[in-house]
Amino acid sequence: MPSNFIKFLILSVGLGLIGIDLFWKVSPIDTTTVLLLLVAFSPWLLPLLKSIELPGGIKLEVKDFEDAEQRADEAGLLEDAADYQDSQEFSFQIVAREDPNLALAGLRIEIEKRLYDLAKAAKIGRVRRGVGHLLEQLREEELLDKMQSSVLADLVRLLNSAAHGADVDDQAAKIALEVGPRLLSSLDRRIANVSPP
Repeated sequence: MPSNFIKFLILSVGLGLIGIDLFWKVSPIDTTTVLLLLVAFSPWLLPLLKSIELPGGIKLEVKDFEDAEQRADEAGLLEDAADYQDSQEFSFQIVAREDPNLALAGLRIEIEKRLYDLAKAAKIGRVRRGVGHLLEQLREEELLDKMQSSVLADLVRLLNSAAHGADVDDQAAKIALEVGPRLLSSLDRRIANVSPP
């Protein structure tokens, strides 16, 4: 994310160019003015958008899955890459080449299944339905900390959008499918280590 200084520098340059553009032409607003406005306010708009497509076919993708991977790693939710052994192949990995959206939906199902298994292993009496409620319960029982719960909620939200037909960029799917098994392995280890009260 750009610093405030850079944001205001971009804004100032953009507005300056708009001023120069408007000074030299007869019609006040045209395509150039609109593009300069978009550039001027882009540091504030980028976090709100999934992607931007500019004239000429230039497409800029916001790296949602890379951010999710980084946050999951910081929260301690990923099996260490050096320790992780890729011995198990999940069904969502098998369909990844044919249908990345279906693969990401499969990953979401696997995550939810492990969260329910974690609640069951901890002998949580009445498990509330829905991932949001489940994550809240696991946090209340101190099986997940606040950051871990937040990261998992965000990741499930991303995977839900893929399951509902959002356009999935190949690189995003690749990152999710590489990180998914490490996340599942970490959750499996957490389930195995839970000792009932």
